[in-house]
Amino acid sequence: MKIDIVSDTVCPWCLIGKRKLEKALAERPDLDVDITWHPFQLHPDMPLEGADRKEFTAKKFGSVEKARELYEHVRQAGDAVGLDFQFGKIARSPNTLNSHRLIRWAGTAGVQDEIVEILFRKFFMDGQDLGDQQVLIDAAEEAGMDINIVKDLLSGDADLELVAKEDNQARQMGISGVPFFIFDDKYALSGAQDPATFLQVFDQIEQENQNPTQE
Repeated sequence: MKIDIVSDTVCPWCLIGKRKLEKALAERPDLDVDITWHPFQLHPDMPLEGADRKEFTAKKFGSVEKARELYEHVRQAGDAVGLDFQFGKIARSPNTLNSHRLIRWAGTAGVQDEIVEILFRKFFMDGQDLGDQQVLIDAAEEAGMDINIVKDLLSGDADLELVAKEDNQARQMGISGVPFFIFDDKYALSGAQDPATFLQVFDQIEQENQNPTQE
């Protein structure tokens, strides 16, 4: 089964959705899945150097208090799936373009899911700045990628246009929020759905594969 996930590295619901998908897949160990992560920048106009986290979220949500309230709701949702979000550690809201480039290269290296998980952890649990190239290089090294190649690619504009194009294609498809899951190019789920919902999609696809429509 082919699963395409449209996501951003600073989206907490994307990590929550990842955990819920993983729980569903754990219940169906018979499934052979091929997961590919695709870029979506929640804040495409973010300066390359990023922004002060407190100021940015206050402006985005209307006030520091409102932002704190919303993130407490997210923290509780994360806690329910075993995630220990540390929003207080995050000092900067980064531009995520380079992190998406790294995820793309990780796919070629066969460690895309590992890189996605590492980046989520570095941002949400460790409070590290994903706009800092050294943070991305460290993530690549942890995943077993060739850091000399990664350093060289990050220093140039490799795949910048491809990532931007893929992000734009997602928006043209009508995707306005993430996570967004696409199964076998025919079924889609938006948001951090519960495992039961993923299981329903798995069953539907499996049933159709067993009983293909006769032409």
